[in-house]
Amino acid sequence: MQTIIGQKTGPAAASPDGLIKDTSERTFVADVLEPSRELPVIVDFWAPWCGPCKQLTPILEKAVREANGAVRLVKINIDENKRIAAQMQIKSIPAVYAFRNGQPVDGFVGMLKESEVRDFIKRLSGDAGPSPIEEMIAIADEAFNAGDLSTAAQAFARILQEEPQNPVALSGLARCYLASGDIERAKQTIAMVGPEHATNPAFITVQAQLKLTEQAQAAGDVTELQEKSRQNPGDHQARLDLAAALAARGKTEPAIAELLESIRRDRNWNEAAARKQLLTLFEALGPADPAVQSGRRKLSSILFS
Repeated sequence: MQTIIGQKTGPAAASPDGLIKDTSERTFVADVLEPSRELPVIVDFWAPWCGPCKQLTPILEKAVREANGAVRLVKINIDENKRIAAQMQIKSIPAVYAFRNGQPVDGFVGMLKESEVRDFIKRLSGDAGPSPIEEMIAIADEAFNAGDLSTAAQAFARILQEEPQNPVALSGLARCYLASGDIERAKQTIAMVGPEHATNPAFITVQAQLKLTEQAQAAGDVTELQEKSRQNPGDHQARLDLAAALAARGKTEPAIAELLESIRRDRNWNEAAARKQLLTLFEALGPADPAVQSGRRKLSSILFS
């Protein structure tokens, strides 16, 4: 999710204590991004017709007030602010994202229990220490990022012994299989994630990574695709194949550049295939990746120019 740039205007409607307010595209910077440099700001994306939103928002408001100023809550009606909804890739609501230092750092989609909302806020405010499962996930992630797939896989497997349906551990184990080239076992592991966890960020990321891996396998040689694209700049399929091949080799910024160029040339080609592939790449990399943040800004510049 990218940093959304808006124009500062007068203050939005606020609660007397200043912890809860409504915002718009014009006041998003002043109400969300700037305050998030001092303390976490939770953004509640909702719409008047959304029944679950009407249930979740009061729970959020209550939990934010109980946090005694550790976080703030900002609400935004997506029907009245469609540009932000598009930029933030809001596909279903209620959608809740937490911002810190001007960037999204956590979030969830759909209903949560009141206790789960409190835990979400405690994580943001730093009031709750990590659970044993969270500590094990951190160890597994560290090992994975260091390239120690065996240790990472063992750690994720130990978590699954305690919590067989843990979506983060299942997604992490699938990432290990994917990184080792075992696509079939990655697919089998992803399939074990229950439908109730379909919006879990870890699950979304590994799904996108699997999709890109399969695309890259069918794409072909990078050098040949670069030459094909150079000879015919209007060959969108060659450009998309090149982007997939580049991404598979860790060259994410060039891959993003190729997809942005395809969108710039013809955003509607093949039912917006380049934009869909770009969003999949963003999901695979995760919202905190600098290449994603830069790519989202450039995509918005193209789409809204």
